[in-house]
Amino acid sequence: MCRATDLQTAVLAKNDEGAKELRDALAARGTTLVNLMSSPGSGKTALLEAELGLARDRGVPVAALTADLATENDARRLARSGVPVRQVLTDGLCHLETDMLARHLDGWPGHDVRLLFVENVGNLVCPASYDLGESLRVVLASVTEGEDKPLKYPTAFGLAQLVVVTKNDIADAVEFDREAFLGNVRQVNPGAEVVFTSARRGEGVGLLLDRALAVADGAAAHRPVMATRIPLVEDGHAHAHAFGLGHGHPHTHTHAHPGSAAAVN
Repeated sequence: MCRATDLQTAVLAKNDEGAKELRDALAARGTTLVNLMSSPGSGKTALLEAELGLARDRGVPVAALTADLATENDARRLARSGVPVRQVLTDGLCHLETDMLARHLDGWPGHDVRLLFVENVGNLVCPASYDLGESLRVVLASVTEGEDKPLKYPTAFGLAQLVVVTKNDIADAVEFDREAFLGNVRQVNPGAEVVFTSARRGEGVGLLLDRALAVADGAAAHRPVMATRIPLVEDGHAHAHAFGLGHGHPHTHTHAHPGSAAAVN
């Protein structure tokens, strides 16, 4: 009898195979994929819009693909940066998978694009299990979400190569405990870099772009301890999964539906 865990393991294995192919194809054309994950309302879109605008001003060729269950609101927001943007509607699916992403990258963006930012569906459970062929995996959390977020979502934070804290301009107002958050990140992902940002005030804007460009230039990304074959059980099912994350040295700084895509630029 085929168990649900067996089926899920097979799905993830197929996804990993596609992720490797996509990573190799992007590398061949000089494009580095950055996978951004967070809960809904983290401020991910606002920060990404600022980073894209900065990249445009610096003359760095970038593009962005944003995924949502419905609406093209985020794509319209990101398009204000003046860079190529595409929206993927997942038709209810809670995450992106490699085959879905690859279809929407067929012929897009141009071969001169150096960085492709993928804004994953707002969810810290399902997306954490799927390698999208990224060279840099980033998890974001706002100061309003609580210092224990890394402990509540250990897979998402444990597999991150960069952790970004958003909305830092209101940290004092919401009594965010910075040291507690950093300690919780260290507990699930020793050595992961944590950067603090505020899209509203411009604090830390450019750090994400700088880290992505460094990886694109060949710098070794942080290698999470969890980035080996591990059991993932946050969705109620156990399965083994291997991620194609880059190797690096740790350091610290303060079911798929076919979907639809709309090219915004």
